[in-house]
Amino acid sequence: MAEHSALVELLANIRRCRHCEPHLPWGAKPVLRAHPQARILIAGQAPGTRVHETGIPWNDASGDRLRSWLQLSREIFYNEKIFAILPMGFCYPGKGKSGDNPPRAECAPLWRAQLHALLPELRLILAIGSYAVRYYLPQFQGRPLAVAIAETDYRHDCILPLVHPSPRNKLWLSQNLHFEKKIVPLVRRRVHALL
Repeated sequence: MAEHSALVELLANIRRCRHCEPHLPWGAKPVLRAHPQARILIAGQAPGTRVHETGIPWNDASGDRLRSWLQLSREIFYNEKIFAILPMGFCYPGKGKSGDNPPRAECAPLWRAQLHALLPELRLILAIGSYAVRYYLPQFQGRPLAVAIAETDYRHDCILPLVHPSPRNKLWLSQNLHFEKKIVPLVRRRVHALL
């Protein structure tokens, strides 16, 4: 299968990437997963410290909440033939003033188009957090994430914006109770229809 070998080669190249290393306090360690049969893309922000240490995407409290929202076991969530997990920045960007630094801006232009070209079965993109939403839904550039969420048809659109499931977003979630009550069940339904 030509697509599979091309993707394996591309993933190996990405995992060897050291383009941003001078700007990464813990060094370059790209964390991502993909398979040509993947039907759902999870596009988050960038690995945190625990993900950097373990090399397993979403292997932290944010991942626990995301899997809870989607009602998925770790086994299904990490099945690369279902889910491609491609953060906007593949390496841990270091700590900022309030949480982690943003994903490195160089990462997406270097790799995303090549990755998408080798994922022909994608049917749904979960754009998680403002960086992924800005990339996949540029019409919401400069607008609050709540606007993107309010203006998305979660029953039919193929790109679904989600607030990041980080514990740091507890306040936002408490002020936007409709997200977990109404939006999350719609997202879960869309995901489970593709399992």
